[in-house]
Amino acid sequence: MELITLDNFAAIMPAWHPGLSNHLYALVDMGSNGIRFTISDLTPPRSRLLRCIYRERADISLFDALSTTPPGEPLRFPEEVIFRVPKVLSRFKGIALAYGVPLEHISIFATEAMRKASNAAAMLEAIYAASGLQVQVIAPEVETLFGAMGARSAYGHVKGLFLDLGGGSVQMSYIDTRLDNYELQAARYGKSLPFGAARLSNILRNQNTDTQALARNELQDGVLRSFTDLRQQYQSLADTQAEGGDGIDLYLCGGGFRGYGSMLMHSDPIQPYPIPTIGGYTVDGQRFRNVVALREINATHDGKISGMSKRRRLQFPAVAEVVEALAAAIPRIRSATFCSGGNREGALLMRLPGSIRESNPLSTLTQAQDETRGEVAKAVLEILEAAVPAVVRQWIPTIFSLRVAPLFIDRIWSRQGDPEESNAALELRHSLTFDPNCPGLTNIARTVLALTTSARWSTKQAPADEVLHQNLRALASSAHPEAVFWAEYIGTVAATLCKIVPVAPVAPGSLRAALGIDANLSEPVSEGLPKVLKLQLTVPETTRQALGYDTLVESLKQLGKQKIGLSTISLKVEVEVSAS
Repeated sequence: MELITLDNFAAIMPAWHPGLSNHLYALVDMGSNGIRFTISDLTPPRSRLLRCIYRERADISLFDALSTTPPGEPLRFPEEVIFRVPKVLSRFKGIALAYGVPLEHISIFATEAMRKASNAAAMLEAIYAASGLQVQVIAPEVETLFGAMGARSAYGHVKGLFLDLGGGSVQMSYIDTRLDNYELQAARYGKSLPFGAARLSNILRNQNTDTQALARNELQDGVLRSFTDLRQQYQSLADTQAEGGDGIDLYLCGGGFRGYGSMLMHSDPIQPYPIPTIGGYTVDGQRFRNVVALREINATHDGKISGMSKRRRLQFPAVAEVVEALAAAIPRIRSATFCSGGNREGALLMRLPGSIRESNPLSTLTQAQDETRGEVAKAVLEILEAAVPAVVRQWIPTIFSLRVAPLFIDRIWSRQGDPEESNAALELRHSLTFDPNCPGLTNIARTVLALTTSARWSTKQAPADEVLHQNLRALASSAHPEAVFWAEYIGTVAATLCKIVPVAPVAPGSLRAALGIDANLSEPVSEGLPKVLKLQLTVPETTRQALGYDTLVESLKQLGKQKIGLSTISLKVEVEVSAS
């Protein structure tokens, strides 16, 4: 059995280039906790989004299968597992071919369990005999590469520590996308420790206390040694831990860490937590380190916890051990972000050329369909940006700083014939459920986009949606106390624009002629008084006469004092309207 290493992994990956007639790719990840199968569409120009069109998981734990080996004997897959796995892979092959995936675009790779099994060759032969497919058994450094790049696939430029907790092992690597060949450096300098959630859980449940203590010590020493080595290798990582350093941002993927993130989401101060997906969920370092509280919840909560299967609940104590080892080894953790991407997404991303791989996924997501539409969108963006002072766009999470403004612009003239209340409710939920695993859409980005698009129609919600609305406001407020105001303000400016230009424009010139905006934000003249946002609207005289002053400014002037939890902001909006 030949391991796929960094030296030869590129040669065995199906080629991708924009001129291919078929851009569908099927991947199978034979992990230690389960066998996962996906079909993804890499068709240009949205190849960077790694769009998944089918996914399935076979509940076969290869690690559990190895664990049935009698003590003292080499680890082996039982015969019934060698019989079943080829059947599952044959089924996956049939699904891929039915979707139209070319045979040469079907890939299977295996990780820790296959590397450990003494009879792995028998499993590989059985799979080939049943399906005609070859399995690539990847070396730890390639697993590190795929895992880190899969987590990284959701973002543009990033700098942080990437960790992947599977069933058999945990990988640690550092990615700074500003560095040349950062992905290969991450793989070469990355570390792999044989303490995956399934393996460590088996030790904690079935071994004596001495063996458990030895495993804990090896885990803690291994994590500390790995982090110390990476600090010595990367100056930018060392800087985060120096006196006065900001701390390191963690990016976590793999089923074990996603389970930990689900437990954090279940215990989040905002309940019910308004975002349904774990990908993009971020907590600060203090909450991430609070393992004791999460252990207590796992041990005492009898009901269902979203994102936590029975297996993940059983493995949670082992995951908690890994997190405790991380917390002990890393003095300064600024934040922890849980990523939906993993080995399969990383393997897909590495197929793409660097120019595509390093592009921001949100730029691809919001790519205009044609040149004219793009120019109109640019004109709308100019108007909305002019309504928001530069200091706000720079320091406060808005659709601009979060790079989701094009998604907002794409929808502000939609559904003009429906009642405003219905549209406000629809748009509130659309941003939360839109393409759940879409790269780039973090929880805060979805939240701000939802509040902004909803406010385009109304800042008030029907009773059925009020709890969701208030929880989204609380989540946005946790990112910045003024985030809610500016989201609803931008949405209201867009509503005003649509009153002035009720039909989606087809030319940017007519849009610019219809509305000019200038905004100025001044600090309070004395303590206790609000900040003042002075907004100057310039419209054609015929528009001002037809709509009237009150129609143009009423919704804008209603914006002001907002209270979210214990956070109160005070901001007065003054609006003037002049004729062009």
